[in-house]
Amino acid sequence: MRSAISRSVDPAFAQHLNTVSTMKQHQHEATRLLTRADLRKRTRPAEFIAETSITGIAFVSLAAIVMIFIFAFREAAPIFSQPDVAAGQVQAPIEEQETYGEEMVASAPESAAPGKESARTDRDAEEGATLENLLGSVWQPVSSVPKFGLLPLVVGSFKVTLLAILLAAPIGILAALFTASFAPRWSREVLKPTIEILAGFPSVVIGFFGLVTLATLLQSVFGYTYRLNAFVGGVAMSLAVIPIIYTVTEDALNAVPKYLTEASLALGATKWETALFVTLPAATPGVFAAVVLGFGRAFGETMIVLMVTGNAALLSPGIFEPVRTMSATIGSEMAEVVFGDTHYTVLFLIGAILFLFTFSLNAVAEIFVRKRLLRRFGGG
Repeated sequence: MRSAISRSVDPAFAQHLNTVSTMKQHQHEATRLLTRADLRKRTRPAEFIAETSITGIAFVSLAAIVMIFIFAFREAAPIFSQPDVAAGQVQAPIEEQETYGEEMVASAPESAAPGKESARTDRDAEEGATLENLLGSVWQPVSSVPKFGLLPLVVGSFKVTLLAILLAAPIGILAALFTASFAPRWSREVLKPTIEILAGFPSVVIGFFGLVTLATLLQSVFGYTYRLNAFVGGVAMSLAVIPIIYTVTEDALNAVPKYLTEASLALGATKWETALFVTLPAATPGVFAAVVLGFGRAFGETMIVLMVTGNAALLSPGIFEPVRTMSATIGSEMAEVVFGDTHYTVLFLIGAILFLFTFSLNAVAEIFVRKRLLRRFGGG
């Protein structure tokens, strides 16, 4: 049967099959030779140096982050092992009073009595950087009895940050939605770089604008008592957070597959319905990451809150009262502390808390985007 079929095959067709087989062999050989050439090209010294340099830079960046962790925690570690008496609180020597003629001081100062001195030492020991003192509601590091209560600083930081996010998140998300879904191409090319330029503004410029212009304008509009307060700090901080939320959200919206929006439009939905009920929900992981990154940016900001919040460590629920944040405390007091003092270690403890918080937020946002957004649309 098989021989009969082979005899019936046209010789021209058989020659064609042989030609095709030969071409495939040549193509396979050319592919193999091309692969070898590519391998030889990858081992060139210039590319090896470039790859090694990139790897080294990445390693140095990671090592720098680890070293910052180690330095901050090393400087803050003595606060957990120091004695109760705060370092640097040495009893001041009693000055001898001068005498003129036969006038003599009848008795020594009351503070020089042994009982009074021991009582002062006991009080200083009680008011050291203990856990109870750190969890207190009063921040008075420079006083006869230092108080290192972190509660007003933490509350002030969260108050300003939440106000900034409440103002910046809707503006940034809606602006990104408009740019990705409704803006013409020519306006998109102008609108996106213009908003992103705001991210390059120095923090001190935004803080100066809030101090000089924004604070006066908002006080005249709302009529509150204190010109510099948490509300002004939140509004000024939102100017620095909007570009971050806008950029990340706009990238997430553009990563949504086009077939989702095309299918929605084909079913009769309008552009607004498609944008609000299809595109935006599909980009939820990216929007969440944008808000988290903006929260971390606002929580660790120093210059803006240092200039426009009033810098008063008050523990109050009102948004129109002055506050002091943790980052502003470090920026305003670090240059005036004694090296190794209790105040010094407490400031580094605040810095370690800030670093851990912002680093954790950024890591969560990055992992959330990679594992949710890319897996959702990348098929992984």
